Amino acid sequence: MAFDWGYFLSLFSLPSLWKACATVIQLSVLAWLIALPLGFLLAAARQSALAWLRLPAAAYVFFFRSLPFLVLLLFVYNLPLLFPEGRAVFSTPFLAGLIALVLGQTAYMADVHSRALGEVGKVQQEAASAIGLKPLATLRLVLVPQVLQRVLPALSERYLAIIKLTSLVSLIALTEPLWIGQQLYGDNRKVLETLAAVGLYYVAMVGLFGWLLGRLEWRRQFVVYEAPLLDAEQLQTLRRGLPALHIRAAVKAAGSPDALWLTHIHKSYGSHAVLDGVDLRVRPGESIALLGPPGSGRSSLIRTINGLERIDQGEIVLFGESYIHAGDHIGSAQVDRGLRRIGMLFADIGLFPHLSVLDNLLLVPRRQRRDEDHQLRRQAYAMLDRFGLLAHAGRFPQQLDHAQQQQAALARALLLRPDILLCDDPTAQLEDPVAARKLLDTLRGLTEQRLSVVIVTEDADFALSCDRVVIMEKGKIRVDASAQTLRESSDPLVRKALGLEGVGID
Repeated sequence: MAFDWGYFLSLFSLPSLWKACATVIQLSVLAWLIALPLGFLLAAARQSALAWLRLPAAAYVFFFRSLPFLVLLLFVYNLPLLFPEGRAVFSTPFLAGLIALVLGQTAYMADVHSRALGEVGKVQQEAASAIGLKPLATLRLVLVPQVLQRVLPALSERYLAIIKLTSLVSLIALTEPLWIGQQLYGDNRKVLETLAAVGLYYVAMVGLFGWLLGRLEWRRQFVVYEAPLLDAEQLQTLRRGLPALHIRAAVKAAGSPDALWLTHIHKSYGSHAVLDGVDLRVRPGESIALLGPPGSGRSSLIRTINGLERIDQGEIVLFGESYIHAGDHIGSAQVDRGLRRIGMLFADIGLFPHLSVLDNLLLVPRRQRRDEDHQLRRQAYAMLDRFGLLAHAGRFPQQLDHAQQQQAALARALLLRPDILLCDDPTAQLEDPVAARKLLDTLRGLTEQRLSVVIVTEDADFALSCDRVVIMEKGKIRVDASAQTLRESSDPLVRKALGLEGVGID
């Protein structure tokens, strides 16, 4: 039998097939839009530390990824056999198909989101916490935008897969193209012509939406990675009228309480004690360098001060007020108030890559509504100008080198006007020694302006420029003394920490 080309071509002007395509688009878009947020929530639950969230989420993903869609579809469609009251929903082909698609695709999207959440990493969440964002704000402003940027290509593929899966819903009499085709070739026996036309309808839908989603992905990449550098004329215009910014520093005064007072701080991971009875006082306007070998507990100490790790025993007092006790909930109002007075500079930088440098600085001040938006922008521009980054204000972090990113992170921390700045080995990721020295010189300038600074560092020269040097070993403070005292010390631990082993003392 010859292929009937006339009949085949006539099918592309058949209204019922075009209407069936509209049904496919409606079903696939609804399923995709519903499964997208559900998949993200499921992915977040899979990464939760709470077993009652993590285990059921993992079981859901495993079960529905293993279950053939056709079995799931027929099961949902026949649920009225168990629940007759649900007949109006489950026996409606469109609704039954939608429910089955959402149940199945949520599991697949959870896998996609889980990989993206792993790429975003813990550093981004900690950076958000360090600048005062609460968990829900972190989820909405930091995690969701970054995850969506990473998963857009995979989600596009998921949508195209959903379009093709809708053909299976024809088995429960949904009027989509395959169901219409089955009715046609059941009457005229022109099976190949009809299936060829139906196949081309699906190819056209997949091709069209694949192109549209591809264009969306291209535009996203262009917008994110092609932000321009400001030219000299734009810089001159911006600098006119920028305010003079001064760091709000707690100046030493007679009788004033300590900026920080840590008493008997203990922290363990299982049976391993990383902090073992640490006592430390930081006076207002004082700079303290933390030295010690890897694993000595320096970074853990910084992280407990900033609420990133809970303490097992002890108390932290901030400017004479109770701040953190053992077992305190990190999101409590008491801890949140204290965090607003503490800035943080990480080794891993922690800028948000989906925001421009300027928007990184403005994220929290805008939420706190300290001033009008135009005033906040002028303050942010002034802070960037101070660090030589004004020309990069509209660029994204990935367009800067590591040294510039760390300077931008410092600008963000200082714009929040903290009383205390914590620095966790901020030069660790800087391979250029000149850039590392420049950053340390910037931090030294802050100590000269009497901002309280506690810094984990490997640089002995910088440490000796601070007011005090604290040397830690095995979770304990072994030495706490002024730089001058340490220069004259013959203690082997001190000389090793300062890199003076084998150097004689005059």
